Amino acid sequence: MEEEYSVTDPTQLLEAASDFAHHPGFLSDASTQEFLNRFPLPVIINALQTKGDVPGLENALVASLEKIFATKYGASLIPQYMPFVVVGLGADSQKVRCIACKTVSSLLEYSDETNVSATRLLVEYDVYPLLLKCLIDGDEQVATASMDAIRKLAGSPERLGIVFPANANETTHLRNVAAGCSSLGRVRVLALVVKLFSISSSVASAVYNSNLLSLLEAELSNENDTLVTLNVLELFYELAENQHSTEFLSRTTLLQILTSVISNMSIGSILRARAMTIIGRLLSKEDFFMFTDESSVKTVISAVDGRLGLLECQDADEFECTVEALGQIGTTIRGATLLLTSSPPTARHVVDAAFDQHGRGKQLAALHALANVTGETRSESDRMLNIDAEERLRLLIHEAASKSSKLTPSGLLLSVLQQESEIRLAGYRLITGLVARPWCLMEIFSRQEIINIVTDPYAETTKIGMEARHNCCQAISKALLSSPKLTSDPALAGIAAKLDEAIRRGPYLARKNSEAQPAVMTADRF
Repeated sequence: MEEEYSVTDPTQLLEAASDFAHHPGFLSDASTQEFLNRFPLPVIINALQTKGDVPGLENALVASLEKIFATKYGASLIPQYMPFVVVGLGADSQKVRCIACKTVSSLLEYSDETNVSATRLLVEYDVYPLLLKCLIDGDEQVATASMDAIRKLAGSPERLGIVFPANANETTHLRNVAAGCSSLGRVRVLALVVKLFSISSSVASAVYNSNLLSLLEAELSNENDTLVTLNVLELFYELAENQHSTEFLSRTTLLQILTSVISNMSIGSILRARAMTIIGRLLSKEDFFMFTDESSVKTVISAVDGRLGLLECQDADEFECTVEALGQIGTTIRGATLLLTSSPPTARHVVDAAFDQHGRGKQLAALHALANVTGETRSESDRMLNIDAEERLRLLIHEAASKSSKLTPSGLLLSVLQQESEIRLAGYRLITGLVARPWCLMEIFSRQEIINIVTDPYAETTKIGMEARHNCCQAISKALLSSPKLTSDPALAGIAAKLDEAIRRGPYLARKNSEAQPAVMTADRF
């Protein structure tokens, strides 16, 4: 039988709790039960409340409790100790508050494993207001643990009403909570709103119907605190990436606010650049256009165009960020079409920068953006745009060529492929998208040097470069085979054969005979 350790011997408890907390690997229910048979929860809780001056005891006890409640057996004991959880949520010690928040998470996670309703316990002990208090005024770890517990709370339909009270005057309504706390507290509440939004479409709907997205809009419109504005922009970026965001964000004034941000010369360039990134993320979703007034999108595109005109000679970093965002917009058919058919066409900045070798970062960003606009990221059947957009694309590239020493589109493309590997990679992507256009296909065939580079098995040494070059070969070959007139042209037979050989070789096989060859030698003799 195991020796019973005295409650009054904190040294033995410290040693045992440390060993238990640092036990490597997964802790079974049996191991947890064995530890609690030696040191029952009342002993641990009492020691935590009266830890005295024993160095390291609080850390060891908190760590062991976290391990205990992370098991099904440990979680099944939580309902019996709810008064202690409540005390922990309001404790002075940040470590104790943190473990109390994590204990609530464990109760919610394993609620199906107990016969006691977690919802009833949370309501009975008024736990939610305490979690909100931990969120607002706890340290970073406490706030994170509290947010996780509230997220689990909102994840169940039966508990949704706790987080989203029907009465807007409730003190726990997140709008009221945000209104009564510091700027840091407000940012944490806004971060919680974003986390809740990502749970499911039904919870996202509850967030929207509670008018909580307007909290973020209002904070973004407040230009008094740059740090807060930047934090809110990061939250909007997280929202924009969410699968539930398209329909709900399109109903807000977010696009208009972001447009005013990128047009505001009095704020920092980092804020404008981040706002532009969010615009790119939103407009990179084809279904966003289904829920958004096209005039609003055109206003955004016009604002971006004006901003780019100023940035070309001022801020290279912000220019690159804006061009990258345009590349995101260009991944969709609607987005690419708007960039090309706006008046003047916003895509002209991308085309000009793509073939301007005086700024490597600008050129690289623009080449990738232009590749997106031409459809490299879209399916082969969706690469071509409408007649107006296609004609504008052709004219923009020809105009860029006429203003350069290369004179022709084929000269521009060759100059890109003759540069360093990163630029060359972007060039492969651009040709892959462009070659679906017959005029571009003929430009490529007019320069044997282009074919030589894209079929050269030794041209690339990186995996991504090899794959991009091989994809480029495949795109050129498919475009050629889709034109019976060109396929039957004897003058192109050699090019077709060269492309076919490069494709059959695959992206990584640089040599025709790459199989391992047996080596035969005589054995060493003594």
